[in-house]
Amino acid sequence: MSKTTRATQTLQKAGVAFTIVTYDYDPNADRIGLQAAEAIGEEPCRVLKTLMAEVDGKPVCVVVPSDREVSMKKLAAAFGGKSAAMMKPAEAERATGYHVGGISPFGQKKVVPTAIEIAALDEPHVYINGGQRGLQVRLDPKAARDVLKAVAASLVA
Repeated sequence: MSKTTRATQTLQKAGVAFTIVTYDYDPNADRIGLQAAEAIGEEPCRVLKTLMAEVDGKPVCVVVPSDREVSMKKLAAAFGGKSAAMMKPAEAERATGYHVGGISPFGQKKVVPTAIEIAALDEPHVYINGGQRGLQVRLDPKAARDVLKAVAASLVA
């Protein structure tokens, strides 16, 4: 497994301090984020999942704790929209250049508006996908928000 991805290169270029953590990715897991949290021995609230959605038909990226579900109503509101829906996996892969299970908010093919769950900013550190299945980056959640230029909002149901 390569530990250099577009995501890690983006973080390095931005001068963000991070640590790479690898784990055995289980493609059959019901909930990939929860499987990652268990594999690395971390609380699910600190292992953030990256989801791709659309607000009023425009792509957005959403970063929330792996043990929570996104509220479509709150997501739309975070971007000043009327409606939100999850992107289909194939569309998410095309939009980001990453495979499902390895989608990172960092280094996507095209920069899209991003929102991060505000509660995650209170954690001392978080883990976010590093752009490859089985690869997480451990970093300060505020640094993640800043490099992503993300909106911090209450996004979970």
